[in-house]
Amino acid sequence: MSFLARKTVLLTGATGGIGSEVARQLSAAGARLILTGRSATKLEALQRQLAVETLVYCCDLTVTAEQHGLLQFCQQQGGIDVLINNAGISQFSLCQQQQFSELISINLLVPMQLCQLFLPMLRQRKGQIVNVGSAFGSIGHPGFTGYCATKFGLRGFTEALQRELAGSDIQVKYFAPRATETSINSSDVVQLNQQLGNTVDSPVWVAEQLIKQLESGDLRRFLGWPERIFIRLNGIFPALVDMALKSKLTLIELFAAGKNH
Repeated sequence: MSFLARKTVLLTGATGGIGSEVARQLSAAGARLILTGRSATKLEALQRQLAVETLVYCCDLTVTAEQHGLLQFCQQQGGIDVLINNAGISQFSLCQQQQFSELISINLLVPMQLCQLFLPMLRQRKGQIVNVGSAFGSIGHPGFTGYCATKFGLRGFTEALQRELAGSDIQVKYFAPRATETSINSSDVVQLNQQLGNTVDSPVWVAEQLIKQLESGDLRRFLGWPERIFIRLNGIFPALVDMALKSKLTLIELFAAGKNH
């Protein structure tokens, strides 16, 4: 029997490309789901597709009162065993065109606040937290200044919380996909990945890897080759990654400025 059978899992960003596939695979494993998102229509459509008991809670997690409403809803359902902070957005543009506030709020502040809110409940249930980051949480990439900043921050927060809770029964995990075939990618990003020859993973495979991490003791999981090598190089010899990205900079700038059309 799967570790996830009969566990109650709160999944944010449930209607996105990765989120909806994670929901399907959790459902197939027998988990009881509480799904959140901003669109009631999309949540209800996803709910109808799933086999096991699934609850939905439509809310805007950037609003503090709605975070507390979600906490109260979960308490009324008997609590949760797993929190998956999956909600996220991306922006691809040059730095001067970036809108940082929404990126920081959704990608970094919301998962930090939800961890804080749900910690007492998860302590009681000896639960798990999975924060969904990115390869760009370890590699600063041109055109993604704001996104990289939020994912670097989420990785640092997760690592610090892991170490803070090392003596407890809560597991805090960091999951870092690379480029994935979802609507989070603009057409410019899709074309750039094609031009650079970057491998783009399917949401099905990415969700499978997240489920495997949930069922394992792995605190960190980074997906993709050669991205994992680049992550290590960037930590030890960042100048090598500087040179590799500089050679592609003209093409990246062209797509980030929207001048490829």
